[in-house]
Amino acid sequence: MYNIGMQSAVQTLRLHPDFAAQTLADALDGDLDFRGTEGKFCSHGWHPFPAKFPPQLPALFIEKFTEFGDTVLDPMAGSGTTLIEAARLGRRAIGCDIDPLALTVAGAKLSPADPAKIIQTGFGVLESAKRRYEKNRNALQRDRETRFDAATSAFIDYWFYPETQMELLALIQEIEAMRDAKLRRYFFMIFSSVIIAKSAGVSRARDLAHTRPHRVDDKAPPSAFSEFLKRLAHTIKAGGNANIRGDAVLKQAYAQNTGLPAGVADLIVTSPPYANNAIDYMRAHKFSLVWFNHAIKDLTALRSRYIGHDASGKNGGKCELLPAQCENAVRALHALSASKAGALRRYFSEIRDVIREMHRLLKPGKPCIVAVSSSVLAGLDVETHKGLAAIGQAERFELAGIGVRHINRDRRMMPARWSKAPLTQIENRMHDEYIIGLVKR
Repeated sequence: MYNIGMQSAVQTLRLHPDFAAQTLADALDGDLDFRGTEGKFCSHGWHPFPAKFPPQLPALFIEKFTEFGDTVLDPMAGSGTTLIEAARLGRRAIGCDIDPLALTVAGAKLSPADPAKIIQTGFGVLESAKRRYEKNRNALQRDRETRFDAATSAFIDYWFYPETQMELLALIQEIEAMRDAKLRRYFFMIFSSVIIAKSAGVSRARDLAHTRPHRVDDKAPPSAFSEFLKRLAHTIKAGGNANIRGDAVLKQAYAQNTGLPAGVADLIVTSPPYANNAIDYMRAHKFSLVWFNHAIKDLTALRSRYIGHDASGKNGGKCELLPAQCENAVRALHALSASKAGALRRYFSEIRDVIREMHRLLKPGKPCIVAVSSSVLAGLDVETHKGLAAIGQAERFELAGIGVRHINRDRRMMPARWSKAPLTQIENRMHDEYIIGLVKR
């Protein structure tokens, strides 16, 4: 009876917002750098993805603020780091995103895979693709002529050599023929990693993993077949995801309007995109997505709807006032660049919509963790973290604190540099990440 009573008292205490806020404040004061730890365990290292936080970050808050079976939400899921850690730790994971490649990659990472079956299937795909390439070149060429519209075809011709195109077509046809949807998604992810790679991708672009593609005219890309085999071996060697224990739901939905029921989450851990499209995910992702039957014009239209897009758009002129911290930043930026000020207003307005949605989805007394870097626009540090914290407070969250995490640029995928020129604005501002701790009142 004593143990049951104590357990009930502890559970009651954990539900109190003051307890959550103080515990969260203490956690934010701790070491958030995670230096000396490895972040590519489980399925985290399967596919390059820029600017993702280390899995130790969501794991810290998942273990501290949730119990087995609780629900952890990431409404801007990206490559699924929060979701993987939640599922690995036996929690129910829910994630939303609108980026087709993010959904493919995160979905593959979250679906437990039998390594033996993956290897067997992968070798079968590779051998069949090679035969198709060697014996059915005319059929591949006919597919090449009918699969893409004019703009997409021009994009592919600019970035991929003809022989590489034939190899990729042979591989994608084999993958598309798979009946098992989960297995097919896994090999779509492998296929994408052949193209979007930190070094030896098969396109003519340099370092697509950092979302700043530049064509290299004298680049000699490796064979797509050999890279497919390497990436297949990498996913097996890097560690499987068979130890994922919790349920995972991945939904194609906007973070501002998830369609999820109110009060579904015990914890939210998320990272919104940078203001003004500083990291342009679609700029790199389209190199893979065009092979998955996405036309360039459709991807361009989708990109314009991403949070943080650099056009001010229809939301740039919203009449609803922002918190003073945000209004002051927009006003100061307007003196330097009216267009960038419009984009920043749109960004803050869209993030406000996301924070409102997160407040609706979170249970009372529960924490919301937002990881964000500041942005320098027209030479002005707009202090994004302070703006988001102020929005959170205006939307009925209590601000428990803001922690600072020092980014190890050698291990986190950031825009690459290829000269000894002075650091760019994006390089100057990406050394710190701010972890905003909010509690729903």
